[in-house]
Amino acid sequence: MSRLARVSPGKPPAHWQVRVPGSKSITNRALLLAGAAVGESTLVRPLRSDDTEVMATALRALGAHVEELQDVDGLERWVVHGIGGAPRGDAELYCGMAGTVGRFLLPLLAAGEGHFAVDAHPQLRRRPLGPVLAALRSQGAKIDGEAFPLTLVASGLAGGTVAVDASVSSQFLSGLLMAAPLARQETTLAFGALVSAPYLRLTVDAMRAFGVDVSVRADGLHVQRGHYRGSRFNVEPDASTASYFLAAAAVTGTTVRLLGLDRRGTAQGDIELADFLAQMGCEVRDGDALELSGPNRLRGVHVNMGNSSDVFMTLACAAVFADGPTTIEGIGHARVKESDRIAACAENLRRLGIEVEEGSDFLRVHPGVPLTDVRLPTFEDHRIAMAFSVIGTRVPVVLEEPTVVAKTFPDFFDVWPVTGARVESLEAAS
Repeated sequence: MSRLARVSPGKPPAHWQVRVPGSKSITNRALLLAGAAVGESTLVRPLRSDDTEVMATALRALGAHVEELQDVDGLERWVVHGIGGAPRGDAELYCGMAGTVGRFLLPLLAAGEGHFAVDAHPQLRRRPLGPVLAALRSQGAKIDGEAFPLTLVASGLAGGTVAVDASVSSQFLSGLLMAAPLARQETTLAFGALVSAPYLRLTVDAMRAFGVDVSVRADGLHVQRGHYRGSRFNVEPDASTASYFLAAAAVTGTTVRLLGLDRRGTAQGDIELADFLAQMGCEVRDGDALELSGPNRLRGVHVNMGNSSDVFMTLACAAVFADGPTTIEGIGHARVKESDRIAACAENLRRLGIEVEEGSDFLRVHPGVPLTDVRLPTFEDHRIAMAFSVIGTRVPVVLEEPTVVAKTFPDFFDVWPVTGARVESLEAAS
């Protein structure tokens, strides 16, 4: 039997609000740095999901103590006692489906000493690792394998000037940057093209919060040798997760209030979806929360989502209900995420009867009336499942393997009815 979720329109409230969980990207950066820090750290409102649990488990295997707590008022706190530097000794580690774990963990391991066997879910085994492996080998790491599973024999990182190919994923650069203070000499990371640039700022901000500065120079990112220090760290709500609720308000003509989010105070690149929805006719207001009101009819737009490619599928699903075509460019690197997201999004829209054009770096969505109760694969991709739930606020859809959302938002389908949509769990023969 396979699992299905039917998402269908209900009566949406005119005004509604929600606090989305903490950012996965920020939580896993903070966890890694707290695990490598000297002393105790407290992470406030971290995300509890498959990806962050995998990171916590890996850090425990390396000797860190991670305690997951919840206050009587429901406030999540994780208390981390770090190992005071890079790991020493031998360990077997598992990265699950989490790119942030695999690509962040390998440089930290290479900065230490020992023999490490690292594996991952088949989905992550398919995703590229070449640039981070090349940069680690250039600093002395001995790595057997080109993708997970692999073994790494670590004797510390040399540091110095290191060339990094960041044209496929900014995670390669972020992982190397977080390990750089633990190298034997100061490090300069030199790179050319960079995709998803805002994620690099998240890394730099997290490093500074744990006591290590990064100098941005013409020749690259420069990091002195040093140690991370325990810190109290507040995790922002996840802008990627917020995108689905923003789009739901946009396509239903309602008003959503997202608690704890502020476009002016976040470095999360995916928050720019609110700007694109404003171009489509939504009214967006900032303050102690982010508010968005949907129009009577959305407008088609032409946008570049190179800095927010994780949520281009959200915009594509909203574009179905616009008054003209929407073209989304700058998203070629989304083809090597959890799925080939351009192809997956295009396939599902076509299954719904929507006309779509795609290229190596773009997707064009023509508006239309979606077919009802179409069964849509989720491609082992949490963001495909959540994005196509936006369609379900207007037209019933049936999503295969909805539990994939546990990667970043285990309670998504429990919370989604706040939009006015109905969610039913189904089972069907495979």
